[in-house]
Amino acid sequence: MTMKFKYLLSFCLLALVSFSLQAQEEITWMKFEEAIAANEQSPKMLIVDVYTDWCGWCKKMDKETFTDPKVIEHINKNFYAVKLNAEDTKRTFEFMGKKYNEAQMAAAMRVRSYPNFVVIEPKLQNIAQLPGYRTADQFLTGLDDLIDKAFKNKP
Repeated sequence: MTMKFKYLLSFCLLALVSFSLQAQEEITWMKFEEAIAANEQSPKMLIVDVYTDWCGWCKKMDKETFTDPKVIEHINKNFYAVKLNAEDTKRTFEFMGKKYNEAQMAAAMRVRSYPNFVVIEPKLQNIAQLPGYRTADQFLTGLDDLIDKAFKNKP
């Protein structure tokens, strides 16, 4: 093996390892219809981050909370994560036989403040909201509490 080939092979392996580590360092965001399709194949809850472009707290969530390793791991493991712009009237998709744009879907989910996180159970019949900015620990605790109260079977 030539020295050039060894360097090239080493570089490729390093790039591959770096890329695979990077893939775990962020939340896997989907479009609404992509999450619905994924849920049909392998059911799990959806978490919809409803935001607006002008929302400073939404940007703070993206920059601080959604970059936290515990949040990334928890969201990627347990949810299909969706970003939904509450003011986008251009991009459309179908859901349960109706056509929506992102703004219409946010209104249908009764979102009136931002940021707002809508959790949808795997059968896509029930939703619950977790509104407002939260630090990583507050977000994870609030999310767990919301799911326990909204979706767990009660005696």
